[in-house]
Amino acid sequence: MARVLLAMSGGVDSSVAAYLLKQAGYEVVGVFMRHGEQAAASCAVGDSSPLLPLLHQPGHRQGCCSAQDAADARRVADRLDIPFYALNLESEFRQIVDYFVEEYLQARTPNPCVVCNNWLKFGKLFTYADSLGADFVATGHYARLAHRDDGPALLRGLDHHKDQSYVLFGVASSRLARMLFPVGDYRKEEIRRLAAELGLGVADKPDSQEICFVPDGDHRRFVRQRRPERDTSGELVTVDGRVVGRHDGIERFTVGQRRGVGVALGEPHYVVKIEKESCRVVLGKRQDLARCQLSASNCNWLVTPPEAPLRCQVQIRYRARPVHAVVQALPHNRLHVRFEEPCYGIAPGQAVVCYDGDRVLGGGWID
Repeated sequence: MARVLLAMSGGVDSSVAAYLLKQAGYEVVGVFMRHGEQAAASCAVGDSSPLLPLLHQPGHRQGCCSAQDAADARRVADRLDIPFYALNLESEFRQIVDYFVEEYLQARTPNPCVVCNNWLKFGKLFTYADSLGADFVATGHYARLAHRDDGPALLRGLDHHKDQSYVLFGVASSRLARMLFPVGDYRKEEIRRLAAELGLGVADKPDSQEICFVPDGDHRRFVRQRRPERDTSGELVTVDGRVVGRHDGIERFTVGQRRGVGVALGEPHYVVKIEKESCRVVLGKRQDLARCQLSASNCNWLVTPPEAPLRCQVQIRYRARPVHAVVQALPHNRLHVRFEEPCYGIAPGQAVVCYDGDRVLGGGWID
């Protein structure tokens, strides 16, 4: 019987994933990734100590890795009769928080979910899986895997409204063969219905909407608390250079943003550019956001990198509509994208992900 290490967050998706894996005949081991305060009943990657069961500790903050989520996950594991442990990833997760803060201070828009998948869920968890002798690592992501002539292929989830393949583009291609996405062949409403039928107690639990370590969505407050010495306030200017106000920090903004820009100009204006050195935020009309190309770096390919320009579809945000483009892999792990029609709201720091239909080809970080 193949053993699977399943990341369980306490949500409906990973809970039903545990059931589906058991039904498929796997030996399932659930693990809750402890991101916040170090728990007494957790073990660090590389520890030689025996596995320790997760204990519910009241008083932890809420979020996707809160004490309540841990308790929900443990109840599901108990109901399904699978072993369940905590894994202390506090020090590793701190690196993701540092990345998040520094990206905002560099006038970029970070995507910590992608980084978490790359570094932790399909990074450190493999180290832990190996220590347990697990054959696979599984999560509750809405994505699919298929076996093609050229190797394992990462595909969009069947439910395109919930598809999470975008945030998985950065996983190492060598690990695809050991990854499982049990809910990827289902629609969200089917997963919730199954959870209710099984009495898992999480069928109606809301999806996590915010970044887990910024549950109130206040990015500026979070960044200011961690870098109080950095003053990123500056001018609000229009594309023609006219000063129309001031702002209290560039970490409040992302390219393409319309709400909350802090000034009324009589008609909708968007953040067109954020200047790192001057801390100026440039505002313009929607047509000022139009771009015909972009460059990206630190690329990761899940297929053999194309040697010639390749026509495909690209996605510039997690929830953005895929658009047709021609992409070209460049030296030094870079990528150039030329859109077939103007694209709007391209934000440095976000990921651009390339698709061939439902298949993820690869992607990179927008410069």
